[in-house]
Amino acid sequence: MRKADIDAALVTRLVASQFPQWASLPVAPVALDGWDNTTFRLGDTLSVRLPSADPYAAQVDKEHRWLPVLAPGLPVAIPAPVAKGAPSAAFPRPWSVYRWIDGTIATGEAVRDLTGLATQLAAFLAALYACETTGPPPGDHSFSRGGPVTIWDAQVRELVARLDGVVDATAVTRVWHAAVEARNDAPDVWVHGDVTGSNLVVRGERLVGVIDFGCCAVGDPACDLTVAWTMFGGESRRIFRSSVPVAPSTWARARGWALWKALVHLGADLSRPGRSRRLDARVGWHRSAVEIVDELVRDLDSEP
Repeated sequence: MRKADIDAALVTRLVASQFPQWASLPVAPVALDGWDNTTFRLGDTLSVRLPSADPYAAQVDKEHRWLPVLAPGLPVAIPAPVAKGAPSAAFPRPWSVYRWIDGTIATGEAVRDLTGLATQLAAFLAALYACETTGPPPGDHSFSRGGPVTIWDAQVRELVARLDGVVDATAVTRVWHAAVEARNDAPDVWVHGDVTGSNLVVRGERLVGVIDFGCCAVGDPACDLTVAWTMFGGESRRIFRSSVPVAPSTWARARGWALWKALVHLGADLSRPGRSRRLDARVGWHRSAVEIVDELVRDLDSEP
């Protein structure tokens, strides 16, 4: 079943057949949806989350197993599993019902105090990285998040060659080389795997929730730090970088993760012009992929 086939009518049928106690609750799509999963609001206090393709199905059991373990040690809300839906003729994958976290996705319009958000997000990550590391190592379930950034080496090199002229291939290659050569001698920690604006929930100027732990694993936190360039800049980036408790070499690998993501977005433009901007908005980036690439180059060049 494709993501486009997952709609409110389907979810209404699934809830009615497996959880009749909620059959009378209205089902509505969320305004800014993800890619790995399709999410709907169920009544006022619940949400329904369905894997959009077979490779994402393993994340359901992982979230139900580990989110309740992580939640007590974190300073803001994370998804709280309420029920697990079973595969059926109507929908062939497991799916989840969670508590709804009330708030607004942290888009550029929703957040004005980026320095405050940087401090709050850094505190969340510090708490996450302090959790006991008894969870799963990186793998297919996390789409390699928490693993070495070198897994994307061939794809990055191919993208740089295709995008030469769109980006400065020489400068971008310097960023990538620094990332793949940065050693990781630090202990593994719990990582979220996809820290981006569309997975941060705010009320007013306060971070009140972090959602979508589908890519979580126990590994290298570098993949979590791309938000330093996709959301923060100037003083807010300085605060974020000084407040997240990671080894200095982690930031070089983090630049590699951010570069890979930005190049993937730009590569999408080559066949479908305009798609990069749509992808930027979908994941809640506060600047475009081109701007992020430029920021990464400047960031590397400014290092002592």
